Amino acid sequence: MYTEKVMDHFQHPRNMGEIENASGVGTVGNAKCGDIMRIYLDIDDDQIIRDVKFKTFGCGAAVATSSMATELVKGKSIQEAMAITNKAVMEALDGLPPVKVHCSLLAEEAIHAALWDYAEKHQIKIEGLEKPKSDIHEEEEEEEY
Repeated sequence: MYTEKVMDHFQHPRNMGEIENASGVGTVGNAKCGDIMRIYLDIDDDQIIRDVKFKTFGCGAAVATSSMATELVKGKSIQEAMAITNKAVMEALDGLPPVKVHCSLLAEEAIHAALWDYAEKHQIKIEGLEKPKSDIHEEEEEEEY
């Protein structure tokens, strides 16, 4: 059901924890499945992500996507981090079961939420960044409402 990479990131998550006085913190969740993801960014004066940590409450796929997302943004510029999509997270994990795709969406949105927080704190605009939602639903779930 899960790829080896998903299992590895679930059993041995990278960058778990929190950063005190983080440059940006983003928290998103999915009320329907109960997953909550928080990403902390430490961004230097050149707008490079020096460090990144996460705390996730959720299933194995949520932990794995959080872990992989932190790996993908570490050392990247803000603009490079903006380009990381849920598809990139899934590809880096060699795929996710269809019922777990929403976990990769949470990871992408948590990165964007942390970048939004950073931009607000520093009174800057990040090209292409929109105000994040705090509750993420899969597209077909949204249509039910």
